[in-house]
Amino acid sequence: MYLITGASGELAQTAAELLLESVPADQVILTTRAPEKLQSFADRGAQVRYADFAEPDSLETAFTGAQRLLIVSTAQVGSRIGFHRNAIEAAGRAGVQYIAYTSIVGAGIEENDAVVCVEHRATEAMLRDSGLRWNALRDAQYAEAVAYFIAPGAVATGKMIGAWGEGTVGFVAKEDCAAAAVGALLGRGEDNRAYEVTGPEKLTYRQVCAMAAEISGAAIEYVPISDEDQYAMFDAMGVPREYQDDMSSSPIPWNSDDMVSFSRAIRVGHMSSLSDAVLTLGGRAPRSMRSVLEAAAPTWPPAGAAPQPAPVDSVVEAAR
Repeated sequence: MYLITGASGELAQTAAELLLESVPADQVILTTRAPEKLQSFADRGAQVRYADFAEPDSLETAFTGAQRLLIVSTAQVGSRIGFHRNAIEAAGRAGVQYIAYTSIVGAGIEENDAVVCVEHRATEAMLRDSGLRWNALRDAQYAEAVAYFIAPGAVATGKMIGAWGEGTVGFVAKEDCAAAAVGALLGRGEDNRAYEVTGPEKLTYRQVCAMAAEISGAAIEYVPISDEDQYAMFDAMGVPREYQDDMSSSPIPWNSDDMVSFSRAIRVGHMSSLSDAVLTLGGRAPRSMRSVLEAAAPTWPPAGAAPQPAPVDSVVEAAR
């Protein structure tokens, strides 16, 4: 039996669809905090079970009967490590034999102090110590996060502003991350190792800015800023610098320490990686950044239009 957690999320749902192309539905278990959202999968014969990483007692029951488990990492900065510990420990008690885990590029670099990388690195250590077979799938930054939430503002304002400098990223499409994760779940990888999951090329944000300008026809200036400038920008928006249990008052569901440290990691080269894992594990050629931008372009505002804030739920999904 194969199990995918967080299956009401976009990446996990894509993974579930891909898994059902390879195995019968009665061999698939999907867990979620909102089972009603997965009724279509239940109608096709998959088992849909309630599970909440914040409720350890729910996990062992939800995981029972599964031999191979895909843990789609949670988005809750500050709580992620504890939630992942709950899931890994419950998997061991439930008799799971193998775990694939969606991590992030840069997690294997000890000096990389980006908040997200520190948390994923801690989870990878728990996997190594679990006694189970495992793979860590270190996804590069999602191309969709740029195409749907950074590019629209750049088109509207004529500026792409950030502290990424000239660091490169192997931007990867979310569907390619799902394909690689399912490939690992199906046993196409080598156990007990990490895979960097990237797109087909490394790009700077300056290059991405130029692509967005070309595709949109808008004049967009790339504006590199310092960490201090980025903190000031988020301060002015009312974003807390440190993680808080209640982020509901923040216009963005992450603290600025998280976002600034991520930009810095890109700038200094900690997020620069290129691999063939999408082809090796997922059996497909990865999509290019340009193709994702082109697909998103019809959703962009006209040049010079006031950018509209994206719903928080959409922002979270783009970055997961």
